[in-house]
Amino acid sequence: MKKLILLLAIPFLTQAQFFKQDDGLAHTFSIVAIDKEAGEMAVAVQSHWFSVGNVVAWAKSGTGVVATQSFVNKSFGIRGLEMIQSGKTAEEALKTLLSDDEGREVRQVAIIDANGNVAVHTGNKCVDYAGHIKGVNYSVQANMMLNNTVPTVMSKAFEENTNLPLAEKVLEALKAAQAAGGDIRGRQSAAIRVVKTKKSDEPWNDDFVVDLRVDDHENPIKEIGRLLKVQRAYEFMNEGDLMVEVNDMEKAMNAYNAAMQMFPENLEMKYWTAITLANNGETVKATKMLQEIYLKDKNWRELTRRLPKVGLLTVDKNTLKALLK
Repeated sequence: MKKLILLLAIPFLTQAQFFKQDDGLAHTFSIVAIDKEAGEMAVAVQSHWFSVGNVVAWAKSGTGVVATQSFVNKSFGIRGLEMIQSGKTAEEALKTLLSDDEGREVRQVAIIDANGNVAVHTGNKCVDYAGHIKGVNYSVQANMMLNNTVPTVMSKAFEENTNLPLAEKVLEALKAAQAAGGDIRGRQSAAIRVVKTKKSDEPWNDDFVVDLRVDDHENPIKEIGRLLKVQRAYEFMNEGDLMVEVNDMEKAMNAYNAAMQMFPENLEMKYWTAITLANNGETVKATKMLQEIYLKDKNWRELTRRLPKVGLLTVDKNTLKALLK
């Protein structure tokens, strides 16, 4: 497929050397968005191309997000974010990026800065169907689509799901695009990246809020949706761990239980729920859950033996014996 596309493109490329082999040909649909109330910015993308997130989706906390696609110029991601960080708005950054780019008419790029400014460009030589919709706090863009309805349905899906977190909102936009026909070639990879609109004084906490990629899958949007659900469940697990640290077992129990309800067959989530029950004095319930876990994997029993030493299981010897049955 790549060789065929490159051969078809050769007559044009010889006239304007705008394409770099290592940038990629990411014909695709994407969305950039900001949720000012939540303090988050997102970029999400799907394409019939391997590892599209590695090429299209760029994001930096306290700065902005960029989607660069069609005949990709990856420098737009890095340079665009650097310009915003230096004080330019999304519109100013995009204007500068396009001003010295001989391939601007085959580019498609969208940018949102941390102040909510939105800028988008679709070159007039992007492969049909190609277009974009710039909305309040978001932009959707697509090229090489099966039909011309993709931007419209993406925009509608994003605007209608006001009650969802930002990552889930952009996921709904991707789902709508695919349902409307999506990439004329099919589907292969997807990515969702979410960052904070404001940097903190703790750089180690300024990483991605969400950073998920599906590089090669028969249904990448469904798979990335599954991964996002897993992340949300583990966010509850993390919250439970924090509550254990401060010895708030009631809140820890609520958090672990919420995670377990999302993935009831996940042994990790089930196990820590059982351990928290034991710490709360609910030995009968804990023992029953642990026995079910041990039947599936005996190593969890050995882990239970090790927990009292580090204070993660605070029961007497007789209770511990019961838990190890």
